Amino acid sequence: MNLAPFAAAAFALVALGPALARAEPPEFTVKIDNFAFDAQTITIVPGETVTWINDDDAPHTVVADDGKSFRSKVLDTGEKFSFTFTSAGTWGYFCSVHPHMTGKVVVKAP
Repeated sequence: MNLAPFAAAAFALVALGPALARAEPPEFTVKIDNFAFDAQTITIVPGETVTWINDDDAPHTVVADDGKSFRSKVLDTGEKFSFTFTSAGTWGYFCSVHPHMTGKVVVKAP
């Protein structure tokens, strides 16, 4: 039995191990379009990042309900805002230009 393919696969796993351990956490995207956030609720775990992308023809913001946990500048078409959530909890947010636009990020402990 030829073990060369198995040895090569084992070597690849050993060589890639440190790189896999340093992999960036996943990033989640919420598109802003037609005066709405395309995901009303997004669920993540601590350490993950949410990026909002303004695909609308109007300016928008992303502001935490408490007004201080996170707050974007005014996003023109094509602009992005990212925030990394570091602890478990639920964060509601809205667009300060169009307050009827709301969403929620739920951060669940792993």
